[in-house]
Amino acid sequence: MATTSQTAPDIDKPIIVVSWIIGIVAVAFVVMTGVMKVVRPDLFEVGFTRFGYDQSVVRPLGVVQLVCAVLYLFPRTAVLGAVLLTGYMGGAIATHVRIGDPYYVQVGLGVLFWVGLYLRDRRIRALLPLRS
Repeated sequence: MATTSQTAPDIDKPIIVVSWIIGIVAVAFVVMTGVMKVVRPDLFEVGFTRFGYDQSVVRPLGVVQLVCAVLYLFPRTAVLGAVLLTGYMGGAIATHVRIGDPYYVQVGLGVLFWVGLYLRDRRIRALLPLRS
């Protein structure tokens, strides 16, 4: 007697490709700004003082960005990376809100991290089903 599986069918390959494109586009922005913070922290001197942060935090924030981005790119640590990147974006949003700057880019990146992960990870789809 044949048994049927209770799990959802695998997602089509084009959806997986789109999910990786979404994730990589979002991570590319984070990597770009993270590398800039590590290599040339002097470029951020005016911006960080305007936000109320000391110049000495630029490099460590860049390193945090890069570590979170790397974690997001590996399937085994992608969920941890998405959680950490979401927290990082939350801090960036709070910083921008505090001084009255627009924060749409940070919100958009946070959404893209999770949309990309949702489309490619069965565990996330099971945790947050769009329909029951």
